[in-house]
Amino acid sequence: MTVTLASSASPPRLTSLSHGGGCGCKIAPGVLTEILRHNRGLPVPPELLVGIETSDDAAVYQLSDEIALVATTDFFMPIVDDPYQFGRIAATNAISDVYAMGGRPIMALALVGMPVKVLSTEVIGQILAGGESVCRDAGIPIAGGHTIDSVEPIYGLVALGIVHPSRVMRNADARVGDRLVLGKPLGVGVLSAALKKEVLDEAGYARMIATTTQLNTPGPKLAAIEGVHALTDVTGFGLAGHLLELARGAELGVALDWPRVPLLEGVRELAAQGLVTGASGRNWEGYGAEVQLPAGFADPDHALLTDPQTSGGLLVACDAASVDEVIALFHHHGFDAAADIGEVVEAPAAGAPRLVVRS
Repeated sequence: MTVTLASSASPPRLTSLSHGGGCGCKIAPGVLTEILRHNRGLPVPPELLVGIETSDDAAVYQLSDEIALVATTDFFMPIVDDPYQFGRIAATNAISDVYAMGGRPIMALALVGMPVKVLSTEVIGQILAGGESVCRDAGIPIAGGHTIDSVEPIYGLVALGIVHPSRVMRNADARVGDRLVLGKPLGVGVLSAALKKEVLDEAGYARMIATTTQLNTPGPKLAAIEGVHALTDVTGFGLAGHLLELARGAELGVALDWPRVPLLEGVRELAAQGLVTGASGRNWEGYGAEVQLPAGFADPDHALLTDPQTSGGLLVACDAASVDEVIALFHHHGFDAAADIGEVVEAPAAGAPRLVVRS
């Protein structure tokens, strides 16, 4: 049984009002690099512990010897047609960046752009209610925000958190020999493509909602593990893109053991049917030159390697002695698919791939 469309008398499908959905809306990494190429930035105060240098998940500003402020924002167009679930997914995704820095969320501001002549106030209210429900689960208020009348539906949050300055988790501090642990399975982009083509069954839709609305709450406790060196989350640039950010930041390389990467049930079969997002291909165009694939690497696996994840899992770099503790912590928080997927290696030679995928 497939997830059915709204009838002609019903409000328009949310996904029909946007040219892309979820983190697949991100500007392609190659294009973004070109846009930012001439951006020299502004003077950086010493209190700014994390800025834009390594494309990290959030900015971190030290307020005192004990407290640093984590600040981030994330918003996108609908990835599903249910307005309440769209709000939940967008809010979960935004708050994840605080967790990825090792921080504890404290409050949020709503970012709302809606085609008010197309969507009813009831539908818009359901989107906001979905976001509020996730913030309630995270134990934080939505303390304000901003709204505009826009052509496409847009929703997200400014998320703020706090962290001890000594426990800030960057994406650039991995060390040679570190193991890489991924908290959630891949395949959200493939499921979203299947949904848009009306071929996603109810079980697949339920898996999509479950993974995209699961808050990455282990972040602060992971930061407290001495053997954890780096942390990020996997979102719109796909697993390969975020592994590359981690490797570039540390000026090292990464070896990925593809058979160990957890996948959402059914996504490989859907990818084999061509149900992939355009963002997957754009991701590869942006960073494929830095990736070495094994001989005979199948097209569905290639698509999943670059599949844009919306509200994806935490990616942890930790010493080998801490792997069991890290995975046990994930399992304790309900992340049953968490897995050791590879390792950080020495920096590649000039011109050599920074990410090597092993079959």
